Amino acid sequence: MIFDKLHHVCIVVHDIDKTQSYYESIGIGPWVAYPPLVEYEDLQVPSREGFMGMRYRVCNLPNIQLQLCQPDHNPSPQRRHLDEKGEGVFHLGFEVPDADAAEADAAMPVLAKGRRANRTGFTYYDTAAGAGVVLLTRATNRPGT
Repeated sequence: MIFDKLHHVCIVVHDIDKTQSYYESIGIGPWVAYPPLVEYEDLQVPSREGFMGMRYRVCNLPNIQLQLCQPDHNPSPQRRHLDEKGEGVFHLGFEVPDADAAEADAAMPVLAKGRRANRTGFTYYDTAAGAGVVLLTRATNRPGT
């Protein structure tokens, strides 16, 4: 089962600094910048500029990771979500041991995906209409990311 280990919840926001400050003010933190997006060598996204223009911050809680995402003005599923629905949960991310195998097992339409040289990475599935949210599988590159 590929959707059995919830790793993170990703929230798209207009102002990542303001949102991070709010979370910190209520005791949720610390936050760190997500590793550089340029490490994804095999990238299949609607717009490379839109993907590279996103800013991410993560907070590793004991039981789950929270992610904040601020897309820039370039086209991306995250930008579209923010424009059409406003701020809120964009996707649920599930940890898998093998990104390529999980994608094959899912047998669902893919919105976007990225792989590092070692084949770790992510796949966004086109599930919002049925699940109410985008689902994502990811194979982790290193602890804490």
